[in-house]
Amino acid sequence: MKLNTRILPDIASLSRAVLEETLAIIQEAVAKRGRFAIALSGGHTPEKMFSLWAETAQYRDKTPWDRIHLFWSDERYVPENDPLSNYHMARETLISHVPIPAENVHPVPTNLSPPEACARAYEADLLKFFGAEPPAFDVQLLGIGPEGHTASLFPGSAALDEKLRWVAAVRVPAEPSQRVTFTPVVLNRGRNTFFLVAGENKRDILSAIREESATETSQYPAIRIHPAKTPVWFLDAAAAG
Repeated sequence: MKLNTRILPDIASLSRAVLEETLAIIQEAVAKRGRFAIALSGGHTPEKMFSLWAETAQYRDKTPWDRIHLFWSDERYVPENDPLSNYHMARETLISHVPIPAENVHPVPTNLSPPEACARAYEADLLKFFGAEPPAFDVQLLGIGPEGHTASLFPGSAALDEKLRWVAAVRVPAEPSQRVTFTPVVLNRGRNTFFLVAGENKRDILSAIREESATETSQYPAIRIHPAKTPVWFLDAAAAG
């Protein structure tokens, strides 16, 4: 299977490339629709991008923060202040350092119980913001795990075959095991999809993906995301091999 890749020397270069692409899309989205909606991901790779966005004047000052809306493609079912929370990471590296209005930040409501109630509430938030059609994010940031998972869609997850729900509560073979994730109903609608992949530990999964036939239903959830616009895989040299 051939991936649409961009290979950068290191994670800093990768983060800068994704950020510059994102800023260009922000200008276009705001001009066309008056707002820009992004689905953030967790993990160490986007953390560098978030820090660059907050700390680098040329990026921070070019961003119309009052038009930016932040959502999360998945979240660990932990309190918002938990270090494992994807929202917590984004808050510490980005949100608390930029003048984005509080109402433009849309975290997953992990204070609700059980996780299924949390998923329903987040879907209601999306419905209020986007309307009746499944959301089409201007940019969605995704990663890939060593077994091929993306967002919190792991191999064998029933949520991979979801056709109606936008958000699902899932149990995964990782810690913490309870999570809330966008389903392919949402992820297959993204206007621009960027996979951020860094580190030598990602070489094996990328090799396995490249060896697959493009016609088969992949065992790797990341490859089962098929938005109309082909995803771009931003790789650092260590991941690319």
